[in-house]
Amino acid sequence: MIKSWIAAAWVGCCFLSPALLTTVEAADSDALPPPNILWLTSEDNGPQLGCYGDEYADTPHLDKLASRSLRYKKCWSNAPVCAPARTTLISGMYATSLGGEHMRSGVRVPKDFKFYPNVLREAGYFCTNNSKTDYNFADSAAIKSWHECNNKAHFRHREREDQPFFSVFNFTISHESQIRNKHTLVHDPDKAPVPAYQPNVHTVRRDWAQYYDRLTEMDAMCGKVLKQLEEDGLTDSTIVFYYGDHGSGMPRSKRWPYNSGLHVPFLLHVPEKYKHLAPTDYNSGGVSDRMVSFVDMGPTAISLAGAELPSEMQGIPFAGQLNGESKEYLFGYRGRMDERVDMVRSCTDGRYVYIRHFHPERIYFAYIDYMFQTPTTQIWKKMFDAGELNEAQSKVWQVKPLEELFDLQADPDEVNNLVSDPAHADKLNAMRTELRNWMKSTTDLGVVPEAEMHRLAGKTQPRKWAMSSDLNWDHLVDMAWDTTTAWNGLTDQKLQDLQKLCNSQSSIDRYWGTRGLTLAILSPNATLDADAHAAVLRLLDPIAAKDESPIVRAAACEGLLVAGNDSQREHAKETLLQFANVDNEGHFVAMTALNLIDNHRRQLDWDVKSALQKVPTKGDNPPIRADKYVQSLLKYLLAN
Repeated sequence: MIKSWIAAAWVGCCFLSPALLTTVEAADSDALPPPNILWLTSEDNGPQLGCYGDEYADTPHLDKLASRSLRYKKCWSNAPVCAPARTTLISGMYATSLGGEHMRSGVRVPKDFKFYPNVLREAGYFCTNNSKTDYNFADSAAIKSWHECNNKAHFRHREREDQPFFSVFNFTISHESQIRNKHTLVHDPDKAPVPAYQPNVHTVRRDWAQYYDRLTEMDAMCGKVLKQLEEDGLTDSTIVFYYGDHGSGMPRSKRWPYNSGLHVPFLLHVPEKYKHLAPTDYNSGGVSDRMVSFVDMGPTAISLAGAELPSEMQGIPFAGQLNGESKEYLFGYRGRMDERVDMVRSCTDGRYVYIRHFHPERIYFAYIDYMFQTPTTQIWKKMFDAGELNEAQSKVWQVKPLEELFDLQADPDEVNNLVSDPAHADKLNAMRTELRNWMKSTTDLGVVPEAEMHRLAGKTQPRKWAMSSDLNWDHLVDMAWDTTTAWNGLTDQKLQDLQKLCNSQSSIDRYWGTRGLTLAILSPNATLDADAHAAVLRLLDPIAAKDESPIVRAAACEGLLVAGNDSQREHAKETLLQFANVDNEGHFVAMTALNLIDNHRRQLDWDVKSALQKVPTKGDNPPIRADKYVQSLLKYLLAN
């Protein structure tokens, strides 16, 4: 009888229903303390790791971590440079939704805004950041969201051993600045992989070799922290993330929202006892096709901690109790990059990358002081000036197309633009629509020029101003897209549409109307006939003379500067020189004016040095984090 009962029980265990097993597992997981969460992050590096199949790389510690983790094929940093990327991380929102996509800008956020460390602290976590911040905010609220935020911050400093921790260790050894300083190479430069868009010469190979050397050093630093975790007996209770903060510090990776600038390595390790929190496709040593990005990282940490996700966060958790739906597209953005005003948006479906330029008239590699300190940038420009580059290598020194489309499967270096290929017309239209709709749904503040955003918002936080104003964001995004198509030609209907915008009561409408007219003048793709040319100048002239918005006046001055009569050209010059003075309209307008002056001074044989010699750079109220860029522009203009 006993034997029969044992046999029956054994059979019953073998055939327990999935629902009952799930209930048992859930009960077990309820008894577990919250997991510790460790983030290892490295600066300025893409997926150039051994575990990503890079045979030139030497990264044993991360390769070992990958062997027991889930490796993501496609993770995008959303922004291709640190400050807006980190703004996205800490907020769980696209930086474009906060007006913080510009490099080193200081925007305000609502006082009750919760950054993800705030949420984790409320859930009982000890939160440390060692130690990079670089957030694009005007105050220190994001920095104060951590318990510890310095170069000594460590999970070992929590008061109780049983307190769960969330700790970030950020390694700067791989930063752009570390691939151009004195260093004895370990990797053989002659074997360094050079992308098709860069010249394959010794200087470039040497920079790549040094970059790979720095990745090896970074890898050892990751190994050290993982060793500390093991020494403290925390390996089995800690969920580990490793990721880079954007693409490599090499030019046309960093700063550009191509896949080369946005694709970062991402490894996720979940210990066995916390597998109930792992992504559904989790497999130790496995690979995930699920696409994730930086906007999702904070929400995922909150989900793993069992906390509630703030309603304003836009990211989708990809693990934990709040695990959401997989994404079909990831999005990227470039705003003002240091001293250079720009606006670029991009998206990917994993295979294709679509890019939309809103300043196609400005060359890709306009001079940026920090970027030009890299030897690769210098030799690249020197070779272009000497006529020694092929078409793919020359592209970055020329004006842009309005759109770009790349097939990463056939063209991983993104050099073959498929926009004009009829075979890819459906893909182009689909990705174009996705990107435009994303800009609308996320309230992309980039459609308002940075200077005008601050002027209109005043003391109100840009996000709050955008959400509480009566602005129609669908209209604003459509307007930015539609007016800039004048770069490809100006039809009679388009001219009428731009005229209507130029006569609008809205300064944002007038800005984009003016931009469209100016792009039609500057376009290398079509030439205005005499009637259209005259009509454009008639519209621009009064705007340049008296518009209430300095940034709208500056945009109109650019068209007159290039295509106006002698009187209009002289007036445009005088106006831009006035705007270049920070004491007149502030730093953001001054940066715009100096960009426009630099863009056209050689074409016009315009000697600006004497006029700019005594222009002040400080002003009464310099913007937080961006005050030095006017000085950088003036220094460049006076030296070249």
